[in-house]
Amino acid sequence: MPHFHQSHPKEPVDQRTKMLETPVDRLILSLAAPTIVSMLVTSIYNMADTYFVSQLNTSASGAVGVVFSLMAIIQAAGFTVGMGSGSIASRLLGQDRGEEADIYASTGVLTALTLGLVMAGLGMAFRERLMWLLGSTATIYPYALDYAFYIILGAPVMILSFTLNNLLRWQGKANLAVFGLATGGVLNIILDPVFIYLFDMGIGGAGAATLLSQCVSLSILTSFFLRKKSDLRVSPVCVSRSPRTYLAILKQGMPSFFRQGVLSVATMALNYNAKLYGDAAVAALSIVTKVFMVIQSIVIGFGQGFQPVLGYNYGAKRLDRVKEAVWFSMKTCTVILTICAVAGFVMAPHIIALFRRNDALVIAIGTRAFRWQCLTLPLGAVLVFGNMFFQSLGKSWRAVLLAVCRQGLYIPLVYLLTGCFGLTGLERTQAVSDLLAFTLSAAVSAHYFGTEFGKEV
Repeated sequence: MPHFHQSHPKEPVDQRTKMLETPVDRLILSLAAPTIVSMLVTSIYNMADTYFVSQLNTSASGAVGVVFSLMAIIQAAGFTVGMGSGSIASRLLGQDRGEEADIYASTGVLTALTLGLVMAGLGMAFRERLMWLLGSTATIYPYALDYAFYIILGAPVMILSFTLNNLLRWQGKANLAVFGLATGGVLNIILDPVFIYLFDMGIGGAGAATLLSQCVSLSILTSFFLRKKSDLRVSPVCVSRSPRTYLAILKQGMPSFFRQGVLSVATMALNYNAKLYGDAAVAALSIVTKVFMVIQSIVIGFGQGFQPVLGYNYGAKRLDRVKEAVWFSMKTCTVILTICAVAGFVMAPHIIALFRRNDALVIAIGTRAFRWQCLTLPLGAVLVFGNMFFQSLGKSWRAVLLAVCRQGLYIPLVYLLTGCFGLTGLERTQAVSDLLAFTLSAAVSAHYFGTEFGKEV
């Protein structure tokens, strides 16, 4: 495994003081700003693949949506290990137990590398079968196969990048984390048209551009540990031999695994039902998904900024600051999402037309689905922060419940509503799922705050 050496056993006092004493609103904003940029860039370069590929034809556009569920599985592994090891390390740093934090960081990196190699091997062995399983139509299949080759090949790179990114972010070093991912994201946007059109690689060029960009991101993130910019030491000598360490990482990262894993299954269910109405439906709903990923990345990025604040302060038993962080984040992001919902509802047909300007059916299906999702978009802050709150505090099972409820409810609903109402039901499924998930998330969070918060510290 990579050897990222750092000698000091404890976190610098100035960083710990910053996390425990800086006014909560100012601290969250300072940490959230770079993570929002990171999430936006990541989402935008994912959407850039959709945009440039969509200029080829509708079937190619649908292929990006099909392979997205595969990318979600790979990202699930990266987030599981990164969030699991990072959240534990954050609480240990808050308790001034730096050497133990190093063990979890180093073990997390080794776990990420191992998972990445296993997933790449299995993905290559079953690539053709996977494309059908993920919802390809006969016309989408060859495009999906070409695009997926590079995505599968890059699985170890993607998983390691997400792990190192989260280890930096959980320390409160969001600026370093965002620089690593954002640089690769910007490079991906530049390389997409070069590989697709100039090198005449078609949809395979989009996959190659993504792989190359991820390699650059990983190199940058690795350099921060090699140059001792991290307060965590990542080294083979710190890797744990105890199964309990690995189980603890996986347990803490389980909410991320289920959130991303269920998203992958939900995308497969969406593609399976959408293909009943042709490539235009698959392409339209893929475009809607990618655009909403950009909007939701603002909230997720904000949440990634507030999670280290929760981890440090909960570890230090500063419950007053934990509560303040939750309420400030929820209120701020609800306002942001409401503004985005109004603008998105009005601009929906123009947004979809950016991708498939000459396909009236794609625009019509995409506009209807987009507007239905805008109606429940303001509820997203409660959905995201409820899950992140419990994960930051180490309450894994509550976090898992809230992580899976949104897309977990989506899976049976998409079959039920499509079966009952056809394409109209398919277009409305995400909005119905969001409303039900919001009700559950709000109830679980309110109960914990009202009856249990603080008892276990």
